[in-house]
Amino acid sequence: MATYRQIQLHIKDQHGYSAQTCWIADVMAEHGLTKRIAPNRIDPTRREKPCPLGKRKDVEDALRHFNMI
Repeated sequence: MATYRQIQLHIKDQHGYSAQTCWIADVMAEHGLTKRIAPNRIDPTRREKPCPLGKRKDVEDALRHFNMI
């Protein structure tokens, strides 16, 4: 399993922008890859910064590159 930093670097190399870790966490949660909810999360029912629709495909491609989905 790749780290968030490795996923960010892959997205930066392939697409030229830095993905936020909250975007990666949002996409991973949708695919059932998260194990728990962070104890410091403000509202457990929603995300503060969900992944934008235009960036979601790039994050999913990076997760596929690392065989995570």
